[in-house]
Amino acid sequence: MTEKIRMAGDGHDTETEREISWRAKSVGLAAFDIDDAELMHRWRSDPVAAYHIGIWPRSLTAVRERIERDIEDDDRDDFLIYPSGGAPVGYVALTSQNIVNGTAQVELMLAAQHRGQGHGTAALDAVVDLAFGELPMYRLTAETHTDNAPALAVLAKSGFTQEGVSRAACLHCGRRHDLAVFSLLRPEWEELNRPRAWDV
Repeated sequence: MTEKIRMAGDGHDTETEREISWRAKSVGLAAFDIDDAELMHRWRSDPVAAYHIGIWPRSLTAVRERIERDIEDDDRDDFLIYPSGGAPVGYVALTSQNIVNGTAQVELMLAAQHRGQGHGTAALDAVVDLAFGELPMYRLTAETHTDNAPALAVLAKSGFTQEGVSRAACLHCGRRHDLAVFSLLRPEWEELNRPRAWDV
């Protein structure tokens, strides 16, 4: 399932043509590329995202080097999130993939101006369908601060169940934060009453 989309104003200097490799609902996913480093750097520098995700500011060079390493990592897939007819609004990833055990972790981050518009749920649903529909995953997990209300809502809406709390597991801005631990199992995904990516 691939299609090309021509985008301008997405943080790059020139208009670029991206390959949409996976589409679901109202968004398409395009594989991350090293040229997306500036975009990712800008998103990571947002203080709200930094607080909720528990990240710290990094230089553009460090972000670019991290992306280069991630692209070479066979155990993860990173995507830009493209709404229909628009520039990228965030990023979603399937990381720590273990094909033998059928496990992986999901990550999601949206640009500040695109939060609260349903893109997060659509992107999460898309990558979940990829994990269970195209890959042999059985269990997906996600973690977020226990006070990150938007992320908690998106995870619940996509069918994830909070299975516990990792107490004081994250240090950010001089404070310890609890992490809510979520999971979604294949049988639970199969029972979800929503269209799958390939049905759209």
